[in-house]
Amino acid sequence: MVTVLVAAFAVAMQTWPVKQERTMLRADEFPIMAWGSAPGDRQALDEMRASGINLAGMVRTADLDQVHAAGLMALVDEAHVGDAEAALSQEEIDRRVQALVDRVAGHPAVLGYYLRDEPNAALFPGLGRWADAYRRLAPGELAYVSLFPNYATPAQLGSEGYEQHLEEFVRHVRPQWITYNHYALMDDGSLRDGYFQNLEAVRRVAQRHNLPFSNIVLANAHFHYADPTDGGLRFQVYTTLAYGGRGISYFTYFAPNIGNYRLAPIDQFMNRTPTWYMLRNVNMQIHTLGPTLLQLRSVGVVHHPNVPSGSQGISAARHVAEVSGGDLLVGEFDGPAGEPYALVVNKNRHRSTPFSVRFRQAGTVMMVNAYTGARQAWVGENVWLAPGQGMLLFVSP
Repeated sequence: MVTVLVAAFAVAMQTWPVKQERTMLRADEFPIMAWGSAPGDRQALDEMRASGINLAGMVRTADLDQVHAAGLMALVDEAHVGDAEAALSQEEIDRRVQALVDRVAGHPAVLGYYLRDEPNAALFPGLGRWADAYRRLAPGELAYVSLFPNYATPAQLGSEGYEQHLEEFVRHVRPQWITYNHYALMDDGSLRDGYFQNLEAVRRVAQRHNLPFSNIVLANAHFHYADPTDGGLRFQVYTTLAYGGRGISYFTYFAPNIGNYRLAPIDQFMNRTPTWYMLRNVNMQIHTLGPTLLQLRSVGVVHHPNVPSGSQGISAARHVAEVSGGDLLVGEFDGPAGEPYALVVNKNRHRSTPFSVRFRQAGTVMMVNAYTGARQAWVGENVWLAPGQGMLLFVSP
């Protein structure tokens, strides 16, 4: 018996996780953002980096050196575009933007400039003038505007619907990136209606205009939103990745000192909460899968067996012939040489599930391990998905 136990332990140790330094994705290739204002405190910034964040959020120019020293990038927040600023002339906008760009002077921590959160459609022309100024005066840097979700009011979105709201934004602002928020995990355990419809609309518009997109998701509890869980964080991240998203932002990393906000990764007393460790785990998975995901092109998204309104079922899949084993989402991708990939996501945020999949193309089904990055056979216990978990599969001839 002792010999058997020793042998079993030796086998387990071959795959036992070992803490190691990991290469993190850069913010300019896949932003993982702590949405909100970031302090200039070096310890807080180092801790943010340790959680897997690579984009610190919105900072003042005086804090850029500390952000850079922590290995992070940030958005400069010293020219917020309020309603009055959106109405300024192009000449005045150019003057203000040039003054800010001169102060920043090509700082390596600058990914871009924060303009506005959730603008009404009527402000798009004015925001377009600001974005144009940054394109000319700070070429290559991001003019950041985050958009409403599809559950915003018609007065906020305009009368023609959400997808047209996105189209009007692209037409007037000509963004380098589409980013929006959608807070969908509710404290009664439900998923807000429209979550997948929001992803569908943003993906369509982003692909139509050859733009990357990112999603701002919940990392705290407030109002009637649910307390963060491993399954909830994984669900929000992996559904975004399956739809072809190229970035994720967390609202919020620091808990605000108001209302019923709680369980952000860092609480109101600047201490880590359990959410910090859950956030780090899913962020490390993004960093591990990122080098592969960045080489892929999103070609479709299907659901099985429960298909949300406005989405497609398995019959529409390009690469996957069959999938079973739970309430699943499948994001389909083409690899660099056209080889088929599928990111299969367990949409159940509370229960694990085993699953099976059959590709249309013949060959051996392989996986990209989200913890090691290894390309390995998809066999044994790897057929199980944790709540909200995704698994990246491909076919090897």
